[in-house]
Amino acid sequence: PAVTLLDVFQLHARRRPRQPLLLFQDEIYTYEDMDRRSNRAAWALSRRLGLQSGSTVAVFLPNEPTYVWTWLALAKLGCPMACLNCNVRGRALRHALEAAQATLVLASPGERGTMG
Repeated sequence: PAVTLLDVFQLHARRRPRQPLLLFQDEIYTYEDMDRRSNRAAWALSRRLGLQSGSTVAVFLPNEPTYVWTWLALAKLGCPMACLNCNVRGRALRHALEAAQATLVLASPGERGTMG
């Protein structure tokens, strides 16, 4: 069977949970941190929003740790992720959203793109 990035991440999270995975500004996130945060995100997306395996989710987030654990959460749920560039606006954003055919769009409060 094929080995996915999620498989590799989970292997590292089991073998070296306290090893740094990500440095963002002054904060260090370990494999364990990212695993826990992605588990919480997966639970919330599944239980609170009713997201099911196979549902495509458009992600419109800036480049920060939230993006990583959101990606991991969606992978754990079996949901394809349509990555939207958070700098895109207007017609390009509308086109990207339409092409993604997502059932859900995840965005941070600061990402209010106009559809112009």
